[in-house]
Amino acid sequence: MSYQLPPDFLWGVATSAYQIEGAAEEGGRKPSVWDVFSSTPKRTINGDTGTVANDHYHRYESDVKWMVELGVKHYRFSIAWSRIIPDGRGKVNETGVDFYRRLCDCLLENGITPHATLFHWDSPQALEKRYGSWRSREMAKDFADYCTAIVGRLGDRVTNWMTLNEIACFTHLGYDVAGVPQMAPGSRVWRKKDVWQTSHHALLAHGLGCQAIRAASPRPCSVALVDNPGVTVPLTESPADIIAAQTAFRTNWVNGGIIFPALTGQYDEVFLQSLGREAPVIRSGDMETIHQPLDAFGLNIYTGSHVRASQKVPGYEYVAYPKSYPRMHMPWLWLVPESIYWAIRHVAEVLNRPELPLLITENGCAAQDEVTQQGEILDSDRILYLRQYLQSAHRAVAEGYPLQGYFLWSLMDNFEWAWGYDRRFGILYNDFSTQQRTPKASFYWYAECIRQNRVA
Repeated sequence: MSYQLPPDFLWGVATSAYQIEGAAEEGGRKPSVWDVFSSTPKRTINGDTGTVANDHYHRYESDVKWMVELGVKHYRFSIAWSRIIPDGRGKVNETGVDFYRRLCDCLLENGITPHATLFHWDSPQALEKRYGSWRSREMAKDFADYCTAIVGRLGDRVTNWMTLNEIACFTHLGYDVAGVPQMAPGSRVWRKKDVWQTSHHALLAHGLGCQAIRAASPRPCSVALVDNPGVTVPLTESPADIIAAQTAFRTNWVNGGIIFPALTGQYDEVFLQSLGREAPVIRSGDMETIHQPLDAFGLNIYTGSHVRASQKVPGYEYVAYPKSYPRMHMPWLWLVPESIYWAIRHVAEVLNRPELPLLITENGCAAQDEVTQQGEILDSDRILYLRQYLQSAHRAVAEGYPLQGYFLWSLMDNFEWAWGYDRRFGILYNDFSTQQRTPKASFYWYAECIRQNRVA
């Protein structure tokens, strides 16, 4: 099989602001919740922070040159709310806006289309102090105002907007009832219901953000949401296992309470019943606000869970990974290439949205990269991972599902949240002591995919 992709398939790479920009105290930027979280003892490996990260704020021009060498025509990045409105609400910091103007101009001059994510976890610390960030409905309104401010200023350059990245991560991993949450703001709450309220507020922010983007954009634009659903993969592709995987998708992880309301306008009924008293408070009109028309939907897919049919209620069971099952350099990063295909198919069939254009907005892996004596990084394990997942994406396209493009995570090694600089996801190796970028073998492999417009 040639694994050829359509002529208009979008090949891209992705990054996020706090993970690469650095310049944490420059240009009028004020702290985000991640600045505070990462500088708190024992919250990140080695006490690493994103204060400098990849210094992309100062090195964006040379980073764009790497994209040109790669041959990529689409770049997904995020905008730091705390650069644009440092206090979270109120005055716009034009110096912060200017950085993104320069970045977008540089991309456009090099024939690269910008795809801007408006929120990738780094909310202003000022709003955490004011009302507890996502614990308050005020956050949704402040987010919409921020969308208005930046889209009105960058909309002459950017026409591809994404509202929020991975709601589950900055809500359900950022707030917890017991223990220390893994993500910023790292807040303890009293009840699981309070955690569900944070993700409901984030869904409201998405809905209001969609409205704000469309109202503020000076040109016709595309508006998307990015989610990382828990993907259920049938152990075999027997009819029974497929039905089991589709049934399990509704209640796997937080799917029924995030991707379902966003794409169907309702929390999944079975999922809502399972929450019982822990379900969030949903006010009149909330679901109409949340369920905005979308021009595209972004899927961040890294792994999945195997499911098979069962004679016992609820008709399916999860299959544990054997001890010898392969995984990459993260505890959760099991090698499940079929997860891309099944995520796409579940959107079409389980969520009944077969017409919705889809993008793989993130896919990649951490690997134990080693630099040879010759200065090379021969990450054939990453190539193995990427090739398998892209073949799965090709299968979805070949079967007629509306997959429009693929953004590899990530352009370069960066600040990997609570893992600090201990995990590397990039196809450019970054020496954080010198900020020298070195292409890995996977960089050249991905360049060949782009050049041939196929899975190499």
